Amino acid sequence: MTENLIIAFALTLMAGLATGIGSILAFFTKTTNTKFLSIALGFSAGVMIYVSMIEIFVKAQDALTNEFNELGNWITVASFFGGMLLIALIDKWIPKQKNPHELKKVEDLASPVTVSQQPQLMKMGLFTALAIGIHNFPEGIATFAAAVQDPSLGVAIAIAIAIHNIPEGIAVSVPIYFATGDKKKAFKFSFLSGLSEPIGALVAWLFLMPFLNEVMFGIIFAAVAGIMVFISLDELLPAAKRYDEEHLSIYGLIAGMAVMAVSLLLVI
Repeated sequence: MTENLIIAFALTLMAGLATGIGSILAFFTKTTNTKFLSIALGFSAGVMIYVSMIEIFVKAQDALTNEFNELGNWITVASFFGGMLLIALIDKWIPKQKNPHELKKVEDLASPVTVSQQPQLMKMGLFTALAIGIHNFPEGIATFAAAVQDPSLGVAIAIAIAIHNIPEGIAVSVPIYFATGDKKKAFKFSFLSGLSEPIGALVAWLFLMPFLNEVMFGIIFAAVAGIMVFISLDELLPAAKRYDEEHLSIYGLIAGMAVMAVSLLLVI
């Protein structure tokens, strides 16, 4: 269990701090590789959807039906949609104009900015970082819970979340760099915005681990599945389509599902 805890914290930290990769892409490339991001975001969605519906949901259902028989199926479904409701409410609380998934490109850094625009852009960047922090908190809990129970699942979810955090890093960096002209400051805020995921893992460890029995595990896992599916359908696929042709995102989606399916078969 101790080894799983270390792996879980490491995976959550890695996934969260991938926002820093977005900053690096913004500062050291001249154009955004929209085709790559479209495929990558679709791939991330495919991994999340497949592992949620085929593996995580089923494990939650098995745990809960073992404890409650037929009632366990109803608890699983309620927990699944409860996870969706949680992440939907968090999205609702984030103002749309500060949406961290709003399309940003590296090319935007070359656009001229007037002095009067700088304070507004700085505010936009800081609010975007805050929005990402709020939004990524439950993702940290989800990654941690999955990794503690099954490190192989934790790896899959962490990679998928890390991929989708890259554009979020760009979304923070672009307006802050606009406002300050300081790459280090833009990178710092982008990097720090990802810390909410390991903080989510810490909260899960402090407050959920003491109560983690078979029933709690089933409820959390079903909720995690709901969170992952919602993120994929509400954020990753729409973002992928905004970056490029929708067919590329769908190809990425199918590839993500296929890779996840094969990896699960190899593990089994």
